[in-house]
Amino acid sequence: MLDVPHEAKVRGHQRAPSDSKEFHEVTKRDALRLLEHDVDRLLETTEKARQPALKAEMGRFADLFGRFIQEEGPALDWNKIQKLPENAVMNYSNLKSPQNEQIRNMLDKLVVIKLNGGLGTSMGCHGPKSVIPVRSDLTFLDLTVQQIEHLNKTYDANVPLVLMNSFNTDEDTEKIVRKYKGFRVQIHTFNQSCFPRISREHYLPVAKDFDVEKDMEAWYPPGHGDFYDTFRNSGLLKKFIEEGREYCFLSNIDNLGATVDLNILNKLVGEERATTPVEFVMEVTDKTRADVKGGTLIQMENKLRLLEIAQVPPEHVDDFKSVKTFKFFNTNNIWANLAAIDRVLRERTLNMEIIVNNKTLENGTRVIQLETAVGAAMKCFDGAIGINVPRSRFLPVKKSSDLLLVMSNLYTLKNGSLVMSPQRMFPTTPLVKLGENHFSKVKEFLGRFANIPDIIELDHLTVSGDVTFGRGVSLRGTVIIIANHGDRIDIPAGAILENKIVSGNMRILDH
Repeated sequence: MLDVPHEAKVRGHQRAPSDSKEFHEVTKRDALRLLEHDVDRLLETTEKARQPALKAEMGRFADLFGRFIQEEGPALDWNKIQKLPENAVMNYSNLKSPQNEQIRNMLDKLVVIKLNGGLGTSMGCHGPKSVIPVRSDLTFLDLTVQQIEHLNKTYDANVPLVLMNSFNTDEDTEKIVRKYKGFRVQIHTFNQSCFPRISREHYLPVAKDFDVEKDMEAWYPPGHGDFYDTFRNSGLLKKFIEEGREYCFLSNIDNLGATVDLNILNKLVGEERATTPVEFVMEVTDKTRADVKGGTLIQMENKLRLLEIAQVPPEHVDDFKSVKTFKFFNTNNIWANLAAIDRVLRERTLNMEIIVNNKTLENGTRVIQLETAVGAAMKCFDGAIGINVPRSRFLPVKKSSDLLLVMSNLYTLKNGSLVMSPQRMFPTTPLVKLGENHFSKVKEFLGRFANIPDIIELDHLTVSGDVTFGRGVSLRGTVIIIANHGDRIDIPAGAILENKIVSGNMRILDH
């Protein structure tokens, strides 16, 4: 039975037997009514001028909650999954490059959007994640601006950059964006919604008033599926359509592989444009054993759609993780037609599965936050396809182990884009695992390397415990370094470790 407020249960019980369908419907209605009442009370705590905009935002939140309490179990019938049609996922290698003289015209139909709502806290940094230095003292945001400026200068184009911020990152981002004033890039920002976290116990908001700054833990940004509504509400969707722009390319700002791809753009607005419009493209790439939890593409009810692990019934989780059954995973690089976004919003046909995220606040309160994923809208568009792109287009920096890769000689930096070194014999990146206790925070991670080792010939690296690296270290093949509790290992300057396991205690002392 649903965990609804005691008051709702009691009243519901007076009306119908507790095991009846009618009782469940009554308690659900009561839960929604009580939540809406609580949200109205929250709205009264803010100044009158802000109330109309916040009322619309809270209306979307109440809709999401209403859908959540109506859903029973995973929202997916596993037996309805169909085999992917042959043309559902195109191979990137079959795409054609555009003629140079067409490129400017194509770029003028494009908007680049970066999801910039995340904080750098998981990597031990304050403020937006996009301002963490990742290469040559350049941040994620610096690299993005460099890439787009290079496109605009090279092709005399005017591709705008749009940042979707959250209430966590908005203020800091606005200050940072000022430094790009002299660059040849128009930068726009808008904020995604700010929804109240709900108590797991009584399904009501834990916030006492609308002062988000005062109690940030009581609020959350509801996932990147919120993009569609907030992009329209910002006025930017209308503005870009009126300018004659046709597509947006949307990706996570921490995915350094997500650059504007002219071959994909050619398929959408260039010579290779299909006769029936492709309204939505999801870039997918081949799944490896490291990606088994990533969302995948399925065909269901004759529509291509995204399947996330949260929607999978427990008895089918192993099937979902199978590299043989589901060959691709979603990179979250999305290309969507602007007019089609406008249409599905006007017709109210946008429907994304709800992701229920359980959290525990610092005071021990158990809460849920309801989120949606931007790729889950795929099934609402016509002519949606997947494109199987090279792994190089998926280079996310989520942990310090990813940072080691992007800071190393594995990549060179060219006009804001990371390009894998031609000296690397295989196109795959090494598998790197760095111990959480000593390497998870960026500052501590950097303090453990005199400089980043040469990893051109590395396949696999595992480091655990109190380990430091001297200058000019080379790592090749499979290298495992384990310092047990109380031990310390200093890898000496100039060391070459090839297919080695290093354990125990190794100190290098100055004399």
